[in-house]
Amino acid sequence: MPIDATQPYDPNNVFAKILRGEIPNRTVYEDEWALAFHDINPQAPLHVLVIPKGAYVSWDDFSARASAEEIAGFVRAVGHVAREAGLVEPGYRLLANIGGHGHQEVPHLHVHLFGGRQMGAMLPR
Repeated sequence: MPIDATQPYDPNNVFAKILRGEIPNRTVYEDEWALAFHDINPQAPLHVLVIPKGAYVSWDDFSARASAEEIAGFVRAVGHVAREAGLVEPGYRLLANIGGHGHQEVPHLHVHLFGGRQMGAMLPR
């Protein structure tokens, strides 16, 4: 169910639990700013989620409140994951769903990296 991206951060969301080690994940990459792991319901041959370690609901929340170091660290982590997965040359899709209209389901900022096949049109027509 899509969430309201303006709601306060919920420390009991699934990604917060993953960050605390309460829920297992298949980690792809981790540093002081971000955690990347395989999606449990992949929508492409490669489907990785990258989340910041800070408590941010959405891209809007992150861009307004995160420090410059957090923003740079998160963006660099996304790029690192894409390069290490070999996605740069064939291409990949990077997606962040925000709020109800964007169909965001977990109230913790996350980006999806999709790769391993042709993605097709950006949005259904």
